Amino acid sequence: MRRFLALFLLISISSCAQEKRALKGETAFQKKINAEYKDVTTSPLKDKDRKHFEGLDFFKFDSTYVVTADFKRTPNEKPFKMKTTTTRLPEYVKYGELTFELKGGHYKLNIYQNQGLKEKEGFEDYLFLPFLDETNGLESYGGGRYIDTRIPEGDTMVIDFNSAYNPYCAYNDKYSCPLVPRNNYLKIKIEAGVKVFGKH
Repeated sequence: MRRFLALFLLISISSCAQEKRALKGETAFQKKINAEYKDVTTSPLKDKDRKHFEGLDFFKFDSTYVVTADFKRTPNEKPFKMKTTTTRLPEYVKYGELTFELKGGHYKLNIYQNQGLKEKEGFEDYLFLPFLDETNGLESYGGGRYIDTRIPEGDTMVIDFNSAYNPYCAYNDKYSCPLVPRNNYLKIKIEAGVKVFGKH
């Protein structure tokens, strides 16, 4: 009986260890987002996808896609209703323009501020950088990707495309996600950040 109990405990411990195995991720960003997506309280995944979730697919980290952009504030912009995947129309304002060079090309992105979100504690300086690129619909999600950032202190901003993530709508159609404005289309493959989600 004692031997059977010891064997049972050993099997239980090993199965728990297997369930708690580390999620995939090479960088701090990758590990953090994988942990959030595995956690039932923070995950956008459908239950059936979360149960089998071991980690998102990422492009390999590439420092080429960490660029220092010139930041130009655009203070006279009027707030507008940003289209989403549903009828929801959150209010944003174009906060500034980012110009940068990447792989020999010159590019520009508009960066936005959510007018509702800035009223919430901890989000006063939050900025939203959505973009489309040549990987959309192939290696990455067809609807484009997002980068979260903060208001810079000076006239430059570091954009780390390795931290680009998919809208929640890429995982679950119950969410309402801002549509990337067409003028934030980059005519280049951004092979960095989160890849398209593999369906189970």
